[in-house]
Amino acid sequence: MSDQKRSVPTGVALIVSSLLVAVSLVIGLIAVGHGFSVRGSDTGITITGEASAAVSANQVVWTLTAQEIAPTARGAVLMVAADVASLSAYLKSGGIDVSKLVLSGVSTSNNEQYINGNPTGKILNYQASRNITVNSDNVYLIQKLSQGIGQVLETGANIESSGPQYYVSTLQKLRPRLIAAAVRDAKSRAIALTSATGGSVGSVRSAKSGPFQVNAAGSVEVSSGGVYDTTTIRKTVSTTVTVVFNLG
Repeated sequence: MSDQKRSVPTGVALIVSSLLVAVSLVIGLIAVGHGFSVRGSDTGITITGEASAAVSANQVVWTLTAQEIAPTARGAVLMVAADVASLSAYLKSGGIDVSKLVLSGVSTSNNEQYINGNPTGKILNYQASRNITVNSDNVYLIQKLSQGIGQVLETGANIESSGPQYYVSTLQKLRPRLIAAAVRDAKSRAIALTSATGGSVGSVRSAKSGPFQVNAAGSVEVSSGGVYDTTTIRKTVSTTVTVVFNLG
């Protein structure tokens, strides 16, 4: 009688255990199926596309500075005026409408005498300067004139120039075209990558445009904030677009 009592709980335990295993298998299969479903819905591929275009600057800004030092402020100002006149004559002879030159006011300052690091109160000389800015859409003319600025210096004029700055005014129109081309490039790369594994590319999930790089022709310089070269006329404008595609 005691043996029978012990066998009943054992049988029940086996039945319960079997039921638990079965339930666990069902739950596990459901979880696995759900897991595959979630991963499938989140499946995507991230590709970066590139696009570039060769362009030429169509605007130029050239700023020069006439600067002189003389024993008196008046003398320094008169010398600067003479320098500006010499520069204006050179630009006019080169085909520039001097009435459109932008002239800053004349700046003056004095240089004091110091002995052992202490000012003596004596003025050694005076300095005067004036900026002359040329704005033009004839970039090649300004380039030629900047290369011949030595003619002005030979007259004794003290003219400083850091060189013309060349700009592309059509960037706003060019940007949408380059972005579209970069997206097409990204899709071509995605197709090439997925077709090798038997997959296919679906719709675009998201896209993010990178900064525009305006480089001298032949340069590959890039910056996270974008590059804008102003020292050359011929340039290359490029950009990238990072696209996340759904997989078909």
